[in-house]
Amino acid sequence: MTTIVIEGVLFVALLATVAALVFLILTQFTPLGVRLRQSRNRRRIERAAATVCPRHGPHTESELVLLPGGERLCPECYSEIVHD
Repeated sequence: MTTIVIEGVLFVALLATVAALVFLILTQFTPLGVRLRQSRNRRRIERAAATVCPRHGPHTESELVLLPGGERLCPECYSEIVHD
């Protein structure tokens, strides 16, 4: 009974290892991996650029004010719009 359980565990470990190797090969050595890395970098750059106000400089995402339309404004621009 113990050998059957150990054999099952080793088989599952083998499947996990093969899946990890296939994933590694696909993401590191194929055009799919290049496309995934480029899109990840593009999202990171766009997110960083969205937090920079042209007038007041960079802010963190938590500091930005979310408008009902989905746009984000820096707190200074928001206070200028509301109070002026």
